[in-house]
Amino acid sequence: MTVIEELTALMEGRGKQSYGENVTIAEHVLLTASVAEETKASESLIAACLLHDVGHWLDEPDDDFGIHSHADTGGVWVAERFGSDVSEPVRLHVDAKRYLCAVDPGYHSCLSYASQYTLTQQNGPMTQDEIVIFLSNPHHEDALALRKFEDMHGKRTSVPIPEFEYFHPLLEKLIKPFK
Repeated sequence: MTVIEELTALMEGRGKQSYGENVTIAEHVLLTASVAEETKASESLIAACLLHDVGHWLDEPDDDFGIHSHADTGGVWVAERFGSDVSEPVRLHVDAKRYLCAVDPGYHSCLSYASQYTLTQQNGPMTQDEIVIFLSNPHHEDALALRKFEDMHGKRTSVPIPEFEYFHPLLEKLIKPFK
């Protein structure tokens, strides 16, 4: 099975679920990738936006809000198939939420109820030591951009949602060659 076939199966399976939002997870990632593309983000960031919640599709949910450690499991899954410029923002997107809530007290109020709840399950806002570690990662800026795209645009309703097939050429270009 190719990576595109794997992703298609995941999107058409668990991607149709919703974890406390007004959109399905598949719609959410497609919206997030679409806004990244609209802002002329790099190809790797667009792909990371498209793949950032793949961890929700890899196991049974913790509760009605999905898999709380989905960034870690999704980051590993993506790293097996794509380079670090795609997998690291995926792995860091929950840390980006924790960072933004730590450095911008108003950011928490921008989060959906589901994101506010999962923040409590994901160790809450970062500590000062965690902030230093997060900022030392060379991919932290892409993770922050992904997070903002996700929170501000990835849960919109009544807007056109691109088909997954639209992103196939981009993903094909970025998939690691099999050895």
